[in-house]
Amino acid sequence: MPTIQFRTDETTKSQSNKIFQQLGITMSDAINMFLRQSILHGGLPFELKIPKYSDATLAALADMEQSKGKGIRGKAVRDALADLKADGGDDV
Repeated sequence: MPTIQFRTDETTKSQSNKIFQQLGITMSDAINMFLRQSILHGGLPFELKIPKYSDATLAALADMEQSKGKGIRGKAVRDALADLKADGGDDV
């Protein structure tokens, strides 16, 4: 079987390995799944797109994620949702 080598940063390698271990697969298994799915889809097996949210909205989402569900500091839920909708989040 031929060998493929690729480079990635340590953080990406470590974080993805943790996920693969939880799934009971190896990095090699995951890469082979990606390659097979690419063949089946006739391209990448996922959509590539640029996020449509503003830097302020992305920062607010990051803040919310860091607060572990305690909300966006200083914003009512309706105001946060209005900000998301204004940024193009039509399905909010």
